[in-house]
Amino acid sequence: MNTDVTAYIDGKKAWQTGICASLRRTVHGTLPGVVEVFQYGKPHFTVDGTNVAVLHVAAAKVSFMVFGAQEIEPVPGVLRSLGSGERKAVDFREGDAVDPEFIADLLRRVAGSN
Repeated sequence: MNTDVTAYIDGKKAWQTGICASLRRTVHGTLPGVVEVFQYGKPHFTVDGTNVAVLHVAAAKVSFMVFGAQEIEPVPGVLRSLGSGERKAVDFREGDAVDPEFIADLLRRVAGSN
């Protein structure tokens, strides 16, 4: 695991750290060979050099964005579309729990391994 990604996660509020750690475990458990890259000030997860997902922590939320998601329909209140729809994001706020099965399904679909 990338030490810069670890430092980014560990430097956040306790509730954000917990969500990020859960998302990170889910990514590694779902995508064999995934590589963590710290770029643009955020943790990115890549497969074969292609960005698959990114973590972004803001003051009141943690966002988990996946790339290559144009074929995945947004889910109101759960999965929002960004830009032209090629990117989708799940936002977590304090008190929210990560649904590892939902996140794993997203990852498999965007990585083409489902």
